[in-house]
Amino acid sequence: MVGVMKISSIKLSKQARDQLVRLKRTTGIKQWNILCRWALCMSLADPSIPPKADIPADSNVEMSWAVFGGDYRDLYLALLKERCHRDGIKITKNSLMKQLRLHLHRGIGFLFGDRRIASISDLISFAINS
Repeated sequence: MVGVMKISSIKLSKQARDQLVRLKRTTGIKQWNILCRWALCMSLADPSIPPKADIPADSNVEMSWAVFGGDYRDLYLALLKERCHRDGIKITKNSLMKQLRLHLHRGIGFLFGDRRIASISDLISFAINS
């Protein structure tokens, strides 16, 4: 297991950025990191393994791990590690970064693709009823 592991920053793809722009507009959630936290949790809750993909870091949206996770960054890291363990993925810094990118981008796609989510209350209702 990785002891003290630091994810320095996360940079999103242009496609994810564009999807988040619409989500920010429709939900009223203004911060990238909050939407990204929702996206990560939605993907982690899906029992399937995200498909392998080379996701470009070609947008101007970049955030530090501390900003991404806020006060709960250790919890998000623990959830990601647990998911890797459950999926049979050896936990290394590189594998965690790869899985973080895959789960984050898949979750953004989930949020973007669900037309029932048009407000913060829709997002909360969706999470409660899932």
